[in-house]
Amino acid sequence: MEKSKKALPLVLASALAATPFVAVPQEAHALKKVTVSPDDNGADKESSYDISFTLEDDLFKGDTITVEFDSEYTVSKNISTSDIDADFSIKSVKVSGKKVILTVNEDLEDGDKISFTIEDGITNPEDKGTYDVYVSTSSEEEESSEVTIKSSSSSSSSNDYAVSLSSMAAGEAASVKLGKITLKGSDELETNEYITVIFPDEDMLPSTIDAADVKLNGYSVKTVNVNDDEVEIKVPSSVSGDDYITLEFSKSAGIENPSTGGKYTYKVEYDGVTYESEQFEITKSGSSTSTATNSFTVNLSDPSAGARSSYTFDADFGSKQLKADEELVLEFPSADMVPGILSASDFTLNGKTPKRVSASGNKVYMTAPSNFSASSEVKVVVSFAAWITNPKTPGSYTLKATAGGRTLESKAFTIGGSVVNPTPNPTPTPAPAPAPNPAVNNSTATIALTSTALGKPTGVNVAIKGVGVGLVKQRDFVELVFPAGYKIPAYIAPTHVTVNGVAANYVAVRGQNVLIYPSQDIPAATAANISISAAANILNPAVKNTYSISVFTSEEKGLLFARAVGVGMPAPAQPAPQPAPQQQPAVTVPTNAALFKVNTANFTLHGKTYPLQVAPYIANGSTTMVPAQFFKEALALTTQWNNSTVAIISGTKVMKFTVGSNKARVGSQEITLPAPVVLKNGMPMIPVRSVTDNLGYKVGWDAKTSSVFVYK
Repeated sequence: MEKSKKALPLVLASALAATPFVAVPQEAHALKKVTVSPDDNGADKESSYDISFTLEDDLFKGDTITVEFDSEYTVSKNISTSDIDADFSIKSVKVSGKKVILTVNEDLEDGDKISFTIEDGITNPEDKGTYDVYVSTSSEEEESSEVTIKSSSSSSSSNDYAVSLSSMAAGEAASVKLGKITLKGSDELETNEYITVIFPDEDMLPSTIDAADVKLNGYSVKTVNVNDDEVEIKVPSSVSGDDYITLEFSKSAGIENPSTGGKYTYKVEYDGVTYESEQFEITKSGSSTSTATNSFTVNLSDPSAGARSSYTFDADFGSKQLKADEELVLEFPSADMVPGILSASDFTLNGKTPKRVSASGNKVYMTAPSNFSASSEVKVVVSFAAWITNPKTPGSYTLKATAGGRTLESKAFTIGGSVVNPTPNPTPTPAPAPAPNPAVNNSTATIALTSTALGKPTGVNVAIKGVGVGLVKQRDFVELVFPAGYKIPAYIAPTHVTVNGVAANYVAVRGQNVLIYPSQDIPAATAANISISAAANILNPAVKNTYSISVFTSEEKGLLFARAVGVGMPAPAQPAPQPAPQQQPAVTVPTNAALFKVNTANFTLHGKTYPLQVAPYIANGSTTMVPAQFFKEALALTTQWNNSTVAIISGTKVMKFTVGSNKARVGSQEITLPAPVVLKNGMPMIPVRSVTDNLGYKVGWDAKTSSVFVYK
């Protein structure tokens, strides 16, 4: 029913008539083109938020801008000016409930486009849906912008990451490296979760991929599934807690480049976030291009196949720089080129010795020293003494170098042909290695298995009649190459391998290659009898056949000899190799050394024996763990520990460990341990080499007493 209309009282009508027109309230202005965009729109994800709008009225210094989030959001009370990235000056930030209130510190005019980012402190609603976020100013009414929150599988990230391929030619088989991918927000890798890699074309993928051909953050994975254009990878426990992803598919995985030239990208999905790579170009002609534009020239002191050689080059990383305490990574063509033990003194970066050098597979990691001057131009010298050997097969090869997140690929260099470069070698050519002893004859050398059972562990006995060039203890090695079908563990403990009856100093595994470093010198023309016990867990092939095992040494070019062994059939009768007579003097143990034995709860110092709370032991088949007590009482280092942390102090160096973690800190630098620190009977157990290598101690093996000794 319509309300009745009444005449205004005469007094009120007169008053209105007398009021100036400008006193009538004006229509309030509203902001224009308001947009609110999350960086991560996944449900219950912490995200930064980009806000932009256009002013319809002036905004003066001291006025405010208010962003009000829906009640389902979580807004931190600790948001401050440091969490706001704006294109105008901000005086202060205040949080009231779901409101973030910015006080501006300059005058802004009608028509100005305003944009800023709340970088931290906002967590999305737990449920997917559409939510309103309101924006207003002191002089303009609020306007809303809808934000769609999706289930975790729909959120995405636009951060590009590098793609590195061994070949850029269409249709060619190639190794693939993706990353480093920094996970969004507070994401970390979790054991048994899945990472999905979406390839540009399903025709690139084989029907199956062997888990041994895939590495995640440098570690082998256990489960790989192929489905159309997707590869699912199960996260192993070894990378749990990592906040980044680096994926490597070896060439033997069977992945081929797209069959047609063009620009492509990869996508990686984890925890509902999709990470898309930078574009890479596949060429039709087969000419190889790199994801980086600056190729560099590699100089070798000896380009012969299988030869030991120095490697020298100058790389320009353009806008990226190598900085002090950061890593430069060299990627060699194959893992068997890189010895198991490296010394930082055999490398230089712009003339300076790296802080540390380590190897994993075909990669060498060099940490720039603390006094290194940041530079995009880096001269790398790998000296002849580093014992890098050339590929054993003649051909054309490249190196890759990564610094500051950028990977460069070298120009191709030739192995087995003429001199690599006509330019003078920037480093002096070392004297040639001794010639092999012509009197050595390995025609009757033998290789025998202790078990021929299919798929079962076997010991391996190798009887070398004589090495052509002598081997120096702890530096040179004998290399056994097992054919495809054998399963070689990632680690073999030196205690499972003997050379002439003495435990090996070190054993390195590079795919199907096992490198054995003896604990004693082996002169030229001297026999070397190698025994690998079944406890090393080398598994025979699962298919009955005859297989050939090859033997090399680090000091001789080419194959020493190869022998066929039968698997799944009776082993031929042949005598097991006998230990050669002891020809070398016993190792001299320094008088100041502290000695201990694995599985024995004591140590010896200056001829006296002292108890340990927990006996040292071997973890992961190769890592010697000792109690924190050893560093305090045997090495006289200031050592503090409780059930959760350990601190070891030597001069100005401080090492800090956390029980349960495989990470430690040396000063301000984080290092990765070969095995996590564990608490055993109330005592933290620590990898001994992680301490000795970082604090300047040396470790040796006394075969006479079967003891490890540590000294400085």
